[in-house]
Amino acid sequence: MTAPPLAAYTRQIPNTLRIDRQGPVLSIELNASDQGNVVTEVMLDELLAVLDEHDPDVRVIVLSGAGEDFCQGGDRTEYAEQLAQDPTGAGIRGSGTKARRVCEALANNPAVTIARVQGKVIGAGLALALSCDLRVGAETATFRLPELALGLPTAWGGILPRLLNEVGAATVRELVLTCRSFDAQEARALSILQKVVPVDELDAAVKTWAAPVIRRSPTALRVTKLLFNAHANATRLADITALDPELMASVLATRELAPAANGRRRGHLI
Repeated sequence: MTAPPLAAYTRQIPNTLRIDRQGPVLSIELNASDQGNVVTEVMLDELLAVLDEHDPDVRVIVLSGAGEDFCQGGDRTEYAEQLAQDPTGAGIRGSGTKARRVCEALANNPAVTIARVQGKVIGAGLALALSCDLRVGAETATFRLPELALGLPTAWGGILPRLLNEVGAATVRELVLTCRSFDAQEARALSILQKVVPVDELDAAVKTWAAPVIRRSPTALRVTKLLFNAHANATRLADITALDPELMASVLATRELAPAANGRRRGHLI
């Protein structure tokens, strides 16, 4: 079945995403700021619908988050509901598969993908950002991988191999095992970010990157992205990210989810 034109689909988006098209630049904003832009099943479905439509005229895709935070992670409350409906974890496996497909759609998109991050970038939010080609962050942004503290594996969207590839094994072990927060300057030093700017200069930084990209040959740009991805994959002895949904579902199905702390918003931190 042929996907509807982007303009037609944009009109169908309810409120978990905000889509804007300015010529060759497509902006996708996570639009659930009252919940910290946590990644829900609906949001994954909508991201897939937009990212799977490869408009050859789109040369740059900008991923951002509305409000104070880029993304506070996956929706723990939704995971608990899925387990209540099916204790075997089938729903979580389905969500995990969608998460992997979204991250792959960002990484393998023929357009250059840019993550524009601010505030908290946690768990699944970090996976989304890492899947983008270029990443700029506000100098006040903070990052964290809290999965182990919640009794979960670091297995969302293929984040672990991307971290290992970008950052290096020794540092990734320390970040995953301690679950500590780190700031934008450290993220820059670790190559999680390529640029750090004041929050009010984020849009200008994105435009600075996008401007030369949209002038490049579409064919050369597409082939260059293929080369980058091929070399990244070649550095892995094996890609086991297909197991991420199974790992997450298996762990969650054998334990109770840790209750959200008092006063926290719905289901963040994964």
